[in-house]
Formats: sequence, C-alpha cells, structure tokens
Amino acid sequence: MACITKKRGRMVIDFYDQHGKRRLKTLPEGTTKKKARKALREIEASVERGTFLPDGKIPSFKEVASDWLEYKKPNVRYSTYEQYKGHIEKHLKPYFGNTRISRVNFDAIEKFIGHLTEAGMISPTVKKVLTTLGAILKYATRKRYIEHNAVSDIDKPRDIRNKKEMEVLRPEEIRAFLEAATNQKHRTLFTLAIMSGAREGELIGLKWTDIDWLNNQVYIRRTFNHGRFFEPKSEKSRRAIDLGPTVISELKRWKLACPPNDLDLVFPSEIGTPIDCNNMVKREFFPALAKAKLRRIRFHDLRHTFAALLIAQGEHPKYIQAQMGHHSINVTMDVYGHLMESVNQKASKRLDEAVFQESGDKMVTEIEKGLSSNG
Repeated sequence: MACITKKRGRMVIDFYDQHGKRRLKTLPEGTTKKKARKALREIEASVERGTFLPDGKIPSFKEVASDWLEYKKPNVRYSTYEQYKGHIEKHLKPYFGNTRISRVNFDAIEKFIGHLTEAGMISPTVKKVLTTLGAILKYATRKRYIEHNAVSDIDKPRDIRNKKEMEVLRPEEIRAFLEAATNQKHRTLFTLAIMSGAREGELIGLKWTDIDWLNNQVYIRRTFNHGRFFEPKSEKSRRAIDLGPTVISELKRWKLACPPNDLDLVFPSEIGTPIDCNNMVKREFFPALAKAKLRRIRFHDLRHTFAALLIAQGEHPKYIQAQMGHHSINVTMDVYGHLMESVNQKASKRLDEAVFQESGDKMVTEIEKGLSSNG
C-alpha cells in the first residue's frame, strides 16, 4: 500500500506502479504534508488508469514535438507542415525545450502566452501557435506521456481583427481597374478573381476542364502553392462557383487566345508552366491599380471584394460561405459579419407588408367575426 515517509528532511512517496514494481518518488524540498498527500492521490489515480510513468521515462517537450512533427509530415500539406515546423522551432522549443512534457501544464502555458504577448505577437498568431501546441499535447496524451491536454482549459486570446486591413473595391473602381489591365490574360485573371472570390493559388491552378460552360460554373479542384499542385485544403474548398454571363464571355474570348500548354492551364506562363504569383502582382496587378488611380491593395482583397458584393446585394450567408469555400458559417460571419447591416429596415418593411398589407385586411375581418360570434 502506498504511503508517505520523510527521509533527510524531504517527503518521499512509497508505492507500487501498475506493473507491480515498487517506486520511490522524492518530492521537492519544502513540500508540505498536504501537498504530498495530493501528489500521492495523483500517482494512485495514474497507476489505477495504467498511465503512470517514472520521471526518468517522461520525454522532454522537444522530443515529443519532434516525434509529432515527423508523424504529421506525410499527412499534411507542405505549407501546413512548414507552419507547424516554424511554430515549434521559433516559439515552442526555445521556451519549453528540455522541460518534461508532463510539466507543460496550465500554469506553464499561461506564462508562455504572457511571454508571446510581451514579445509583441498579435493575438491571431498566438492562437495559431497554441493550436500547434494543443496538437502536440493531444499526441502526448495518446502516447500516455500525459493524462490531460492543458491547452483545452486555456482561454484563447481574443482575435481582434482590424477591419481597416480589409480593402474592397466599389463597382466603379472595379470597372476602372479592369480597363487599366490591358493584357488580356491578366485582365481575365483579375475579372475571374473579383467575380468568383477564388483564392490566388486556386486561380493559378485552374485548368480548362474546370470550366463548366453549360452551367456557367468554375470548379475548384486544386491549388498551386510553393511550386506544387495540392488538393484543396478542405472538403468545403472543393466547390463549384457560379459565374455571370460577362465573366463566361471573357473566359471564352481568352480560351481562343490562350496558347496551348501541356498542363491545360487557364493562365499559363509564357513557357506553359503556372505563373509566378509574386511577379504577376508586381508587374501587372499593382501597375493596373496605379493606372486606374486606385489605392494599393492586396491581391487577396479581390476575394474580399467578391464577398462584399454578395453581401451588398443581400445574398444569404450560407450561399456566401459555399461560394467562398469556408469550412463553416462561423468563419464567414467572423470575417465578413461587420459588412452586414446591423439595422435592416428593408427586411422589417418586407415583414410588415407580408403581414399587414397583403393579408392584413382579411386577418382583421376574421378576428372581428370571431369576437362577434363569441359575443
């Protein structure tokens, strides 16, 4: 039976592990009897669950993080792997390093968040690093190095978005911008970007077989990033986007002029490979904005423009989510909710008309009949 003894001024827990082996755990100097009893209860609980590990066999955080990264490598996109690796090498390993994985608990993580915040890291990035840390600790629980993933108990930093960072073009600005893009290939690319909301990599990876001329749609089946083609990053990203007649006409004209290429790309480079996004932005996108005398925005803001146009004309958020390829409606609302009307007099007016003007007279008559019959 487990017990607590005192040797050379320090508390020692004497117990048998789940394999029947006798263990002695010496607690830090100054540990009180109360804390020792708490430690004993925790050890007994872990022995009962079969998860007890002696300190010497508990790996360090950096060992577990490295194992987890190798485990994830064949199962995630290259860009995702690089993001995980960056979080580990730049932030997690320098802070936790040789700390035993069992000591990466609630208090340690709270202090880590404070460390990142003091270093000037913005809250969205802190949340991403915490997501990686949570995945590592989840892996550690499966390996039975720890019993609980403490990241699940942490209050995540608020993701305060700076609405000013999102730029959208008004219809008249869109027309001026497209008129300034004299190169047919890039004008078609910019038109499709604005009128489909497709991501940069999705546009670069488009093939002519992805265009549904009969139903006026474009299918997103792949993306091109870091010099490679990838599957869409989620099932929702694999989608069909509706296109208007003007966009379809523009695509048909470009198809006739597009040089044939082995990859069947809609927007190939001069040698038939996917175009270089950075060069396209510097040599075509920014100059067209300048020529149209418009403010300098990001290429990704064309995607925001598409969403803003759909919102302005009153499209349903679920439709906007589907067209944008967001994995949930929450993402759509988090990113674009501030563009939606908080006061919608049109909606209340339509409701008023539906109830009182179209059927109001009949409803009043029925109520009066009911009153008279009861009288």
